[in-house]
Amino acid sequence: MSESLNQPENQPLFASEMTRLVAAVQQLSLARHLNEIVEIVRTVAREISKADGASFVLRDGNQCYYVDEDAIEPLWKGSRFPMDACISGWAMKRGESVAIEDITLDPRVPQDIYRRTFVRSLLTIPIRNADALGAIGIYWAQAHTPSPEEIFLLETLANSTAMAMENVRIHAELEERVKQRTQALVREIRERKKAEEAVRQMAISDSLTGLLNRRGFFLQAQKQYELACRNASPSILVFADLDGLKVVNDTYGHRDGDQMIVDAGAVLKMVLRQSDVVARVGGDEFVVFSMECEQPEIVVKRIQDAVERFNSDNRRRYRLSLSVGVVVCEPDDTVSLEKMVEQADEAMYREKQRRRMTRNSGGKLRSV
Repeated sequence: MSESLNQPENQPLFASEMTRLVAAVQQLSLARHLNEIVEIVRTVAREISKADGASFVLRDGNQCYYVDEDAIEPLWKGSRFPMDACISGWAMKRGESVAIEDITLDPRVPQDIYRRTFVRSLLTIPIRNADALGAIGIYWAQAHTPSPEEIFLLETLANSTAMAMENVRIHAELEERVKQRTQALVREIRERKKAEEAVRQMAISDSLTGLLNRRGFFLQAQKQYELACRNASPSILVFADLDGLKVVNDTYGHRDGDQMIVDAGAVLKMVLRQSDVVARVGGDEFVVFSMECEQPEIVVKRIQDAVERFNSDNRRRYRLSLSVGVVVCEPDDTVSLEKMVEQADEAMYREKQRRRMTRNSGGKLRSV
């Protein structure tokens, strides 16, 4: 190559081609996808060789895959050929460039593949000598013997292509690792939030009925009470006591007693609105806060009717009965929610006493 470079007429041309190669190497160093590399290489290979065509070939197992091309006429873009029946495969397997001035005279060239093309001369350079990744094919329509300068430039391009492909592979692996790690972190965060929510729910829920417990009630009802006060809207607070729980526990056992508690909670949940805050705040005590204000008598009747339906529809060894107290919460933020609960508890106690007195005096009273 040094002798031909010393020829004055060759120096400007080589300098121009070297400049184009340097620019291509810089482009390849920035490539992050294989299709970018293919586009750069097939174009630059033809430009610096002044050839009539160039192709980018990938090694695909035991086949040569002609990924793309830049040529005066269509060649083999998208085709696959066995390594042993392809001049690119010959170059890849041996890790060396091959230049053929007349393809019709070289037995390594599959004549049936080339017969329908414009190709008369070719140069094939493996992309990486050891364990080649692919090859760059250069084609001339007229007889042409590649100069040492051309071979040097194209082999330099092939070496840069190999590095670019390796960079793309590494970049893709890193992207995949980052993606997998990100997905793992997202799952971890989601599971942690789910676990935290489960713990929070356990902290504010009654394990027997699934309703809120005392803590959960005050957390949620306080928000609704404050909103009702801001909107100057009255609300109601219901306090219900499960009648006869001790008798059921003593007579039938705590299993039936627990079922009685679950039934009471289910009845309250069923007859009240989805937005109402329902909780079990004691062994046999339930409390409800609702922003939908109704007359206390209407609320009590709705609960009583639901209890009657439950006793009619379900064959239990006990009859469900609830003593209910209801107070209307006026929008007064100087009165605490705790105070409202106490007032509803007192209303329930008065109702329970009234029921007992009625029962003892022989009066008729529908069981609630």
